Amino acid sequence: MRRVATQALRTSLQCTVRGLRSSRRRGTSALLVPTAKSLASTRRLLSTTLPARSPPPPTTGDAKGPGSPRSPMYIRRASVAVVSALVGYGAWYSYGGNSTDSPFRRAYSSAGTAALTGNAAAPTRSVLVVGADELHTGTYVGEGPISKTTGDDGQRVIEMLTPEQATAKLRRSEQSYFVNRGHGVVRYDLVQLGSNDPIEDDHIEKIVEIPEKSTGAGGHDWMFWGVFDGHSGWTTSAKLRQTLVTFVGRELNDTYKAAGELTPSRESVDRAIKTGFLKLDDEIVNQSVQKVLKSNNKIAAAELLAPALSGSCALLSFYDSQSKLLRVACTGDSRAVLGRRSTSGNWTATPLSVDQTGSNLDEAARLRKQHPNEPYVVRNGRVLGGLEPSRAFGDASYKWTREISEKLKQHFFARSISPMLKTPPYVTAEPVVSTTKIQPETGDFVVLATDGLWEMLTNEEVIGLVGKWIESQPKTNTPASQFDSVWTRIFGSRNKDRLPVEAARGADGSGQKTPFRGVRQWGDASDGFVVQDANVATHLVRNALGGKNQEQVSALLTLPAPFSRRYRDDLTVQVIFFGNGDKTGEVVVNSDATAPAKPVPAKL
Repeated sequence: MRRVATQALRTSLQCTVRGLRSSRRRGTSALLVPTAKSLASTRRLLSTTLPARSPPPPTTGDAKGPGSPRSPMYIRRASVAVVSALVGYGAWYSYGGNSTDSPFRRAYSSAGTAALTGNAAAPTRSVLVVGADELHTGTYVGEGPISKTTGDDGQRVIEMLTPEQATAKLRRSEQSYFVNRGHGVVRYDLVQLGSNDPIEDDHIEKIVEIPEKSTGAGGHDWMFWGVFDGHSGWTTSAKLRQTLVTFVGRELNDTYKAAGELTPSRESVDRAIKTGFLKLDDEIVNQSVQKVLKSNNKIAAAELLAPALSGSCALLSFYDSQSKLLRVACTGDSRAVLGRRSTSGNWTATPLSVDQTGSNLDEAARLRKQHPNEPYVVRNGRVLGGLEPSRAFGDASYKWTREISEKLKQHFFARSISPMLKTPPYVTAEPVVSTTKIQPETGDFVVLATDGLWEMLTNEEVIGLVGKWIESQPKTNTPASQFDSVWTRIFGSRNKDRLPVEAARGADGSGQKTPFRGVRQWGDASDGFVVQDANVATHLVRNALGGKNQEQVSALLTLPAPFSRRYRDDLTVQVIFFGNGDKTGEVVVNSDATAPAKPVPAKL
């Protein structure tokens, strides 16, 4: 029995390893899990070869027989099927058998004994056992806490989240606001879900009231939303949250002032945004070095160099309510997509940014042109074979000269110097800026998200899921928001049987990455989506993790850092809804879609 089950999972693992090797040949470091076909085969084999049999009881106590409902632990076939799908490179399912070293026995010898007192009402709880080279699941029957400590064997035993606990975790950071300012925006939702510990993503939302030149009274709004995908640490993305809008806003203010009574040109506004990005990156990467060398203090160096040594992508949107123009500035591989209602009643998905990585042919050509005598400037889709984003803040090891890196490493802090480093900088923070005319009267919306979402869902799936969510919402017509009235006027029909989105029109040459995780890997996605969240950003994250497959959602949310990073990235999602509503001047917390104790964002 044990041999057959192990053989089935070995087959699944071999598929995973082949996928991993294939991904390495393509230059990605991400894990590719087994295909839906191989998983289905494994599930069928498991369902026929694993009867309801329990591992042996703890060494003490009066154990019940195999398969008894009072048995302290038994293997749940459904959970095994899901977790066997989750098992990837270096992770194996292990059946304890008669071994005295069974991880269940080591973890639960005392708790299991307490469970065998004859109390038929003792709760049954699902658990994951996570080790350096194995992952398996089972159940525990009994009262008391489940151990979450790491033993000498490097294993952790973790209680599987219930559906209610998984939902609570998904909603822990969600925020939603009604924007009743009559300036073309009626609502925005956002949520974050960490995989790294601490989360390396960050975000920003700001509303800047621009006074009328003639009266000095409030005239229109500049609205900013941004998501920042950090890597190699969280310090760079935190720096962007604190300062990027200030840097960009200062340049925009100067540009609009210089134009006087005229409207500044599109080129001058784009240039102002790019200048703000580059000035901030110069402060992070270059000015920090000058301050460190001047202070000659390691404590100061640790603080000043942290945002330079880590890195972050940046996606910043700027909406001018007067011109109805939305500008999206992208540095890295986060993505913005516009949802717009078509004449057919469905939604169209229009990307407003381009993923800037070494796999993007245009970005690779740009780098090769800037470094003509370096054939390996882009290798395996990565800059110098290491960094995937070709544009980013920080990442100073790709920007500092070899002399500066060696000096900092000798006296302070710096990363190892690549032997291929010849003519830095190789990475820039200069964004690519797109401009879109928003149509508030048709109910446009925009989704901004870090790449953790886009590696799980396509543009069309994301826009269709928002459309499905819109059509499923009750129309309350509450006086606190103009959002419901906008909805009622624009969206009359509902279609709950499919995603209301136009099909993609073939490859567009944008260089955008295609999803390699998510619902598609676990089976047919056509009936795998669900609507059960009041916050639309949370709704997107739930469906990215599995949608209706609640066991998969719970398993993915149960996995701890750093193990979880093999299967999902940090996720940050913002959704902005445009529309025309009455002007009350208020920004109101939508309590139905906001976790408790979230303050209203301040206006500059």
